Amino acid sequence: MTHDTFTGVFPAMTTPFDDDERIDHDTLRDHAQRLETAGVDGLVPVGTTGESATMTHDEHIEVVETVVDAVEDVPVIAGSGSNNTREALDLSERSTDAGADGLLLISPYYNKPEPAGMEHHFRTIADAVDLPQIIYNVPSRTGRDIAIETAVSLASHENIVGYKAASGDLNRINKVIERTRSENFGVLSGDDALTLPIIAQGGTGCISVSANVEPERTVALVGAALENDFDRARELQYELGDLFRTLFVETNPIPINEAMEMRGIHSATMRSPLSPLQPEHRERLEAVLDELER
Repeated sequence: MTHDTFTGVFPAMTTPFDDDERIDHDTLRDHAQRLETAGVDGLVPVGTTGESATMTHDEHIEVVETVVDAVEDVPVIAGSGSNNTREALDLSERSTDAGADGLLLISPYYNKPEPAGMEHHFRTIADAVDLPQIIYNVPSRTGRDIAIETAVSLASHENIVGYKAASGDLNRINKVIERTRSENFGVLSGDDALTLPIIAQGGTGCISVSANVEPERTVALVGAALENDFDRARELQYELGDLFRTLFVETNPIPINEAMEMRGIHSATMRSPLSPLQPEHRERLEAVLDELER
């Protein structure tokens, strides 16, 4: 079957932990419901922002189940990627069984596969799992770009309906948009600061870190841009610009977890090897959040 592409705002959800670094499922449920109420278009648990790298596979699936059970009307796109194709396939199948509506698949990290290996990896999962899938390009973390030709080729697969663009290279992102216009394929910003220019080039929305803490403003910004109201979208971009920058002063998700605690949404507790936000950055983040509440 042919799946719809994803359009709008999809928060890359944080994962709440208690003081013993156990997943706080009650708070996770509240977090998911809060985002749904704010008007987001879907939820993306257990990605990078959700600290999937330090979870067991069972924990990973438990988070997906909690988010699926918490919400009523928005799709849940489970992070299910790995640098091991068999492992990614297993996580994708288990996420499907847990009720996920779609999958976010990071490109294989550390191994640094060649384009042929990269394409085989994604096609293996897309052939086996009948859910809409988004391939995720973030070379700063993986060590390897998804080649433009690879992305274009994968866009022809009926189950691969999106591309999360987090390379920071607008020229490369624009080429993917241009060359997949005839496909059932959407390009989503994976970098909040670039969401507006990516939509202006033909992107379909964002998988957003900042939407965890400012979902309503993020929804308003993306909605305005998708409706070609760029005057309004720019004003919202200016309002949120300091937040976009401050949430990346240290490795994601360190700052966003601190922001969530500052707003009283959940604890800033993270799993090692992530460390607490440095005091000078905490002061800056507090000031930015205070300004947004005025």
